[in-house]
Amino acid sequence: MVSVVGLVLFGAVLVVHTLFAAVLTRFFRLRLNTQWGYVIYSFTLIPVVLLVTTLIFFGVFPIGAGLNLGATALIGAAIGLPLALGFTIDTIYVPPPEEIDLPQQR
Repeated sequence: MVSVVGLVLFGAVLVVHTLFAAVLTRFFRLRLNTQWGYVIYSFTLIPVVLLVTTLIFFGVFPIGAGLNLGATALIGAAIGLPLALGFTIDTIYVPPPEEIDLPQQR
C-alpha cells in the first residue's frame, strides 16, 4: 500500500525532473546557435540525465516503493512526462534568447 509520504516524494521527483529538463533545454538553447541543434541535444541527452537520476532516486533510495509501478510506467512517468513538460515550458513560455536584451559589454 502506498503512503502519503511516498506520493509526495514521487511528486517531488517529478518536479525536480521537470526542472532539470527545463534548465537543460534552456542551456542548450543558449549554447547552440543552430535552429534544430538544441532540439536534437534535448531529446538525446536529457533522457540520459533523467534516467541516471531515476535510477538514483528509485533504485538507491526507496522512493515510490509502495507504488508498484511497472518499468514502462515508471519510465513514462519519471522520464517522459518531465521531459515533455520541461521542454514545453522552456520552448513556449520562456522568451527565446534572441529576444532578451543584454547590457552592453565594455
